[in-house]
Amino acid sequence: MSIKKIIQDKKEWRAHVSRVKALPQDYQIVYKEIQKYLFKVGPVELNEGIGLLSEILSFFEEGAVAGKGVLEVTGTDVAAFCDALIEGSKTYADLYQESVKK
Repeated sequence: MSIKKIIQDKKEWRAHVSRVKALPQDYQIVYKEIQKYLFKVGPVELNEGIGLLSEILSFFEEGAVAGKGVLEVTGTDVAAFCDALIEGSKTYADLYQESVKK
């Protein structure tokens, strides 16, 4: 990975974090919990950039602008919301299971 790519990724991440901080407090809390969940069990492709997180953030921004509460956007079962996001994606848990079977 080149230094230019690292710097660009860092700039993108900082801009992303600024967008998260601009959300209403309830959205920030739920976003951070989703982020933690995805970092623990989420898709392997999450390491390839902030695409999924950025999509969630845009979805949250739209909900906030529409005046909806965060649970109106995600539904009351936030874990089910997360699972639906990564459905069909290879997760770290999948990789672990494959390595144990070998």
